[in-house]
Amino acid sequence: MPSLNQTAADTAFRAAAIQSELETYVNPEKREYLPRFFKTGKGEYGEGDKFLGIVVPDVRRVAKAHKDEPLPVVKCLLKSKWHECRLCALLMLVERFKKATPEERREIVYFYMDHTKYINNWDLVDLSAPHIMGESIIEAWKNPRRYQKFKARFWNYYKSPSIWEQRIQIVSNLPMIRRGYDLLILTLVPYLLAEHAVYDDPNAKPNATRLHDLNQKATGWMLREVGKQDEDSLKCLLDVLYERMPRTMLRYAIEKLSPEDKKKYMSV
Repeated sequence: MPSLNQTAADTAFRAAAIQSELETYVNPEKREYLPRFFKTGKGEYGEGDKFLGIVVPDVRRVAKAHKDEPLPVVKCLLKSKWHECRLCALLMLVERFKKATPEERREIVYFYMDHTKYINNWDLVDLSAPHIMGESIIEAWKNPRRYQKFKARFWNYYKSPSIWEQRIQIVSNLPMIRRGYDLLILTLVPYLLAEHAVYDDPNAKPNATRLHDLNQKATGWMLREVGKQDEDSLKCLLDVLYERMPRTMLRYAIEKLSPEDKKKYMSV
């Protein structure tokens, strides 16, 4: 039996080998561009993040080739300072999740939830959360007793201090919405608005919010997807809440509605 040190060394070696493979796809122009695109400057949402300069299709290619690596190797990559290594780790999880058994899926989703501090930009969330967390929501509805811990943790993300955990909860609704189940997102939106409303400024407008602009857009995006499936459900929610919605969220939500409906909801 290998010692713990040997096992740790093997894990680090395998993670380093995957990083080396990723580095064969480095594009110097992307290395200059990506930090600006993902807002890594001081005070910006991606402050301090570091990029090798690799496009998503190439990261995905490497992830698919290594999807069967054990979770300690995935964890090693996920804790990397390099954005593309973290993305590769998440895409490895996504690929593994697709063909996993129910027990393996539960292991992956709890691993994901235990490491959200490393899922710290919108692309990392959007390319992984719907495929792992979103599919797990569906499983949780089918098997509520087996997913009690998941449901309790997941539901509280809307009030997390982390904008990325908030976003995970928001965009994880996508698989359900596209299958015609919109109850969860329609329930979540009032909680989001209430949790992040500005209550301590008497001069604040009714739709003033502390919800990050990125997550206003994400929520509007999910509501737009609801409207594609069931416009009446979207309108019912908007009729009640549109005056409390920040304008960014509202614009995204009504993008596919008729000009008349857009004028109605933007008239506040």
